[in-house]
Amino acid sequence: MSGISKEYDLFVIGAGMAGTTAANRCAAKGWHVGIVDALPYGGTCALRGCDPKKILRRGAEVIDAAHLMQGKGISENDLTLDWATLMRHKRGFTDGVPQGMEDELHRNGVSTFHGAAHFTGPHHLKINGVQHQAKRFLIATGARPRPLDFPGHEHLIDSTDFLNLEELPGRIVFIGGGFVSFEFAHIAARAGVDCVIIDHGTRPLRAFDPDLIDLLVQRTEQAGIRVNHSTTVSAVARTPTGLQVSVEQDGVTTVIDTDLVVHGAGRVPNIDGLNLAAANIAWGPRGIDVFGHLQSRSNPSVFAAGDAADTPGERLTPVAVFEGKVAASNMLKGTMTVPDYAGVPTTVFTIPELNRVGMLEHEAGRDGREIVVRYNDTSSWYSNYRIGETTAATKVIIDTATDQILGAHLFGPGYSEVINIFGLAIKLGLTTRQLKSITATYPSVGSDLGSML
Repeated sequence: MSGISKEYDLFVIGAGMAGTTAANRCAAKGWHVGIVDALPYGGTCALRGCDPKKILRRGAEVIDAAHLMQGKGISENDLTLDWATLMRHKRGFTDGVPQGMEDELHRNGVSTFHGAAHFTGPHHLKINGVQHQAKRFLIATGARPRPLDFPGHEHLIDSTDFLNLEELPGRIVFIGGGFVSFEFAHIAARAGVDCVIIDHGTRPLRAFDPDLIDLLVQRTEQAGIRVNHSTTVSAVARTPTGLQVSVEQDGVTTVIDTDLVVHGAGRVPNIDGLNLAAANIAWGPRGIDVFGHLQSRSNPSVFAAGDAADTPGERLTPVAVFEGKVAASNMLKGTMTVPDYAGVPTTVFTIPELNRVGMLEHEAGRDGREIVVRYNDTSSWYSNYRIGETTAATKVIIDTATDQILGAHLFGPGYSEVINIFGLAIKLGLTTRQLKSITATYPSVGSDLGSML
C-alpha cells in the first residue's frame, strides 16, 4: 500500500500510558491526532507488566499468608496455587484492555493505526507503506528487554513470555537482580517452583536501601529462592531434559540444571527501528535526548515521554503518565513546563514488598546537610504480628533543620500503601510534626506511620 495521508497536528508513536494520555488530551482540544503501535494498545504496564503481574502475585500472597498463619489457626495442607486458573483470572483483565483503550481514543476523535512506524523525514512517518505528515510527534514507545550476547541467549524468555505461561515448570532460573527477577521468583516459588536468581552484582536492587535489601534477600531465601551474588552467566545450552546455565563466580564455573530461564537483566529504550536519524532526532543509551520540558534537543517538532525519553524520572508507569500530560500541555500551549519528579515512590512487589521514595541515606548526607535516620525493626509490631510476618523494617531520613522528610524506605506487608503518604509529604514539604498530627483509622497499617517517625 502506498500514498500519503492528510496532515496531523500531532502523531503519537506508542499506545501505552504516556502516548494515549497525550493523544486524548490533545484531541480533546480539537487537534487532529493520530496514534500508532505495532503491539496491542495498552502498553507494558496494563498488558505485559504491572497489572497482570500483581494479579498473579495475589495468588502467591494467599499461599504465603496461609503459610505465615500455620499453627496460628490456619491449615495450609490442602491449599495450592492453580496456575492455569489464575492465568484465566489475569486474562479476564488484560484481554479487554486493547479494544477498550482504542475505543476511548476513537471517542475522543483520535485516528488509530497498527503496525511498525519509522520516520522518513522531520515531519513524515511511514506505517505499512503509507506516509503520514504531522506538525508534531510524540515518541512514547516504552522499553524492551536489554539485548544479551552470551551463547544460548536465544533460549531465554522475557517478562512478557513469563506472564503468558500456560503452566509453570518445576525449575526456573532468573537472570538479573532487578524487579523482574525478584517479583516473578516470589510468585513462582509460592507455586512450588524451584527458583534461582543470578545477580551480577554484590547486592541486588541497588536503587533501594541496602539494609532493607539485606532483609529482602533473607526473606527471599526463606521462601526457598536461591540468590547467587557476584555471579555471571557465561552460556545457556539446551539439553534433552531442559536447559543448563553455566555461571562463573570467583573464577569458578558451575552448571545449573533448569527447565526455564527468564531474562530479568534490565531494559533499554524501545527506539530501534524508528529511523530517528531521518528526522534529525538525537538519542542516547537512555532514550531520546530531550530538554527538561520533554522537547527534542535536535528537532523542535518532536517530544518524547516515558521510558523512551532520557529524563531524570524513574522508569515507572505513573511517571510516564504525568510526562505524557506535561508533554501534551507544552505542545498545546507552547510552554516549557518541566515535570515535577519530587515525591514519586517506587515498589518492588515481592512478598512482602520493598519501597522507596526520596533520597537514600548516603545521598541525604551530602553537602553538609544535617540528618537524622529513624530505623525501626517493625517485625514485632502489631500490624505484622497479626498476620504472622516476621521480617519487616522501616527507615525514614529527616532533615533536622527543616523537620522535613528527605527519604523513606519501607519493607513489609502493606507498606506499598504507606509509602504514598511519605511521597505526599516530600512533594508538599510536610514536616514530621505535621505527619504525626494525623489521626489514622486503627488498627490499620497506616496507623503505624507516626511510630515510624
